[in-house]
Amino acid sequence: MSESNHSGTTSMPSSKRAFDIVTDSLGKRYAAEKRFRIYGIVSIMLAIAFLLILLVSIVSKGLPAFTYTQVQLPITYDETVVDPEGGRDVDTLSRANYSALIKSSLRELFPEVTERSELRKLNKIVSSGADFLLRNRILENPDLIGTQEQVWLPVDDEVDTYLLLKDNEAFGTGRLSESQVSWVNRLIQDGKMENRFNRTFFTASDSREPESAGILGALVGSALTLLITLIISFPLGVAAAVYLEEFAPKNRWTDLIEVNINNLAAVPSIIFGLLGLAVFINFFGLPRSAPLVGGLVLSLMTLPTIIIASRASLKSVPPSIREGALGIGASKMQTVTHHVLPLALPGMMTGTIIGMAQALGETAPLLMIGMVAFIVEVPGGIFDSATVLPVQIYLWADSPERAFVALTSATIMVLLTFLILMNGLAVLLRKRFEKRW
Repeated sequence: MSESNHSGTTSMPSSKRAFDIVTDSLGKRYAAEKRFRIYGIVSIMLAIAFLLILLVSIVSKGLPAFTYTQVQLPITYDETVVDPEGGRDVDTLSRANYSALIKSSLRELFPEVTERSELRKLNKIVSSGADFLLRNRILENPDLIGTQEQVWLPVDDEVDTYLLLKDNEAFGTGRLSESQVSWVNRLIQDGKMENRFNRTFFTASDSREPESAGILGALVGSALTLLITLIISFPLGVAAAVYLEEFAPKNRWTDLIEVNINNLAAVPSIIFGLLGLAVFINFFGLPRSAPLVGGLVLSLMTLPTIIIASRASLKSVPPSIREGALGIGASKMQTVTHHVLPLALPGMMTGTIIGMAQALGETAPLLMIGMVAFIVEVPGGIFDSATVLPVQIYLWADSPERAFVALTSATIMVLLTFLILMNGLAVLLRKRFEKRW
């Protein structure tokens, strides 16, 4: 009995010490948890701040590209210049000297300018691509020949840059001479020079002149490339996922295939570009810089993402669905196609859209297959030479003209808009059709 009392008295202090230790450490653990939460909140706030800085920088630089300075000139479509033969032949109208009409109009507005050097400076106020606008107007409506109309034409990029930055003392007058500045100010005072919506940015393709450059060719090229990517990668990815998840035996070979699919999802995208260059262009002889080749390369890159997402969707379907279908006499194929696949399809579509969004923003693999070429015409098919929005951004970012900075940022805004819409569509589909078991 004395021994039991002795053991009882010795156990109480030890338990008390353990309680004191836990009590003393409790405050430290609460403080550590509080610091961890603060660190997390600070990290999130920093990430949001840097993202806002990036977006504000892009938007502030890109907004000027959606408007452009234009000058209103009285253009007289002199028949002796436009169509001296009077036959209204399309080839003759296309080869006419429309720049002479612009020069004549400028001389009418500034009759005091007579010296040849000053006339050259005066003519440089208007963009060198303005004559193509006049040519298109005549080709669309030959009845304008012999008449006069007021036409809004884009100014040279140096004039537009001067008007944007003329209040910046560090910029000064830029590359404009004093006489050019005076002519520009006079046109502004007369109401013949305004900052108007830049339709060319959405209706034209690439150009050496910033005032004539647009993103239509890159938009069409991106659409054709993504169409090929979707047609190839979605059915192949879904079929591969269904086979691996529902039909393939579990052995070392399927394990090896799964490991390689997961590894391919982490391969740098430029490797797929090298593969496309070696296989599709050098071996099969497909045309360079074509949306067909770009779509094939991006299909190889997005297939692992689609397969992984599709397998995850198939795994989320409860086994009871399969067992119930098999129990009422359905075959394995009928069970998969009529019951499992429809339930897993929303998740598959979400993974596909995310993969397509990733493909839309890729540049490196497309550079390897020649889609970095200077493309002026809008592609008419999957075999025509084309470029895409990320490559167009890359080309304009490397251009020395200051006006291309705004075009680059504006194209980034357009690309980000498409990416946000595609990811938003993926979230919407997941919320709308996803079923929780």
